[in-house]
Amino acid sequence: MVYSEDLAERIRAALGPRAPFDERKMFGGIAFLVNTHMALGVTRDDLMVRVGKDGTAAALDRGGTVMEMGGRTMTGMILVDGARVADPDELDAWVATAVEHALAEPAKVKKPRKG
Repeated sequence: MVYSEDLAERIRAALGPRAPFDERKMFGGIAFLVNTHMALGVTRDDLMVRVGKDGTAAALDRGGTVMEMGGRTMTGMILVDGARVADPDELDAWVATAVEHALAEPAKVKKPRKG
């Protein structure tokens, strides 16, 4: 699946000053991990934001929609229309929300590889 490289680049620029991050191809797009947790992603032209269960209602009030994949609701994940985040301030606000959530969680311990 194709995803917006422009949006991915804008996320990198907004994330860089906030926290170290990693990138990983997933969900047919690209995901950005902060503190070992998926924080943001791009699927097609839209922004995926991990807000957690407690942040879902506020994110919906801000214009996000509940994210679904394969007919399943992705708990704590919000999808934001790419047109909404064309505004740099709007994108920055969503990035800040995702980073805050990711940093509030304890980092995952890397499991040793088998074999």
